[in-house]
Amino acid sequence: MNHDSYSDAYIRDILVQNRVIAMVGASPNASRPSYFAMKYLLGKGYRVVPVNPGQAGKTILDQRVFASLSDIGEPIEIVDIFRNSQAALPITAEAIRIGAKVVWMQLGVRNDEAAQLAEQAGLKVVMNRCPKIEYGRLSGEISWAGVNSGVLSSKRPLLGAKGGQQRALRSDTDEIGS
Repeated sequence: MNHDSYSDAYIRDILVQNRVIAMVGASPNASRPSYFAMKYLLGKGYRVVPVNPGQAGKTILDQRVFASLSDIGEPIEIVDIFRNSQAALPITAEAIRIGAKVVWMQLGVRNDEAAQLAEQAGLKVVMNRCPKIEYGRLSGEISWAGVNSGVLSSKRPLLGAKGGQQRALRSDTDEIGS
């Protein structure tokens, strides 16, 4: 697997086929990226289980926090790593032990040794990507703000152009749009 480039089909398959995510490094701080990503994924119908030893027993976004993956006690499909690259290897080993299907390392997190270990155990791996961003990109939802959509522009609209800067949001479905 080339971890410098993932096909849309590979990412889409992971996000459509796996609905239970353990977020290692989840934060109760609303200004942290993990909090925002967790809130977004919960809103899209994913079950997100926060993992943070310093917050164990408390709740983040009404979800009980666990100290480790092994403490969760329910099947986990994706282990989303919001920790540094060095922490990815032991977290990946624990993900394998609990029977996860995917190890997903967040933006800025890359550990080739962890990826190799996971793939040898039959898990899929994504590195240096965010599932929230990928979901939005693949569903077309991210383009509502004009991000790379070609819809919004700093150029003045042509006379008579109608609705050039309006775009309807897609309704939430169980599948991510193509």
